[in-house]
Formats: sequence, structure tokens, C-alpha cells
Amino acid sequence: MTTTSASHATFTEANFRHEVLENPQPVLVDFWAPWCGPCHVMAPVIDQLATEFAGRATVGKVNVDEQPALAQQYGIRSIPALLVFKHGHVVEQAVGITSKQVLSALLAEQVETV
Repeated sequence: MTTTSASHATFTEANFRHEVLENPQPVLVDFWAPWCGPCHVMAPVIDQLATEFAGRATVGKVNVDEQPALAQQYGIRSIPALLVFKHGHVVEQAVGITSKQVLSALLAEQVETV
């Protein structure tokens, strides 16, 4: 079961397969950590995107300190790392502070092609 904080989902090793890889909707995953300053800058953007895309896409976060195997599996070396999954595959990605407009466009493109 996905847990939520504000409006985004929280992904863990236990729910990642079901909530991300098997999700019929596109999924934006923010790989982050509590000590990461740029991650805190991105937090409100992630929540806004989760609200705006509700029902059309899933938006959530992976804490790399708590879920190191997921970070390793997807080659996360810098955070924030934002990956868009569709049908279980990474189809878009961005690293570092990224504007809401850019992320919205990446996600909207995948929503439109579902």
C-alpha cells in the first residue's frame, strides 16, 4: 500500500514493484534524502505535480538513505534524481533542481501517450 505525505506517494523496496513498475499510469519518482538541500527545494514542486496529475499519473518519492537498493538499482549517483516510469521502464529523467514546467512537460507527454 502506498503511503502519502502531503499529496505525493512514498515508494519503498516493498511497494516499488506494484506502485511503480506495474502501475498502468506514468509514474514520476523523486529520489531524495533529508540532508539534501536541493531536494528540499524540489519538495513543493513534487507535491504540486502530485496534485495536478492526480488520477492521470502517480508522483512519489524514494528516500535513498532508507531505500539504498532502489537507488543502486537505478544508478542514482546525484540527488535529486527524477525518473519518469511508463510500463515499468524509465522513459525520462532529470537530475538536480528542475523547474516545475520541465517536469510537468515530461510527465504530460507520457500521460498523453498512455
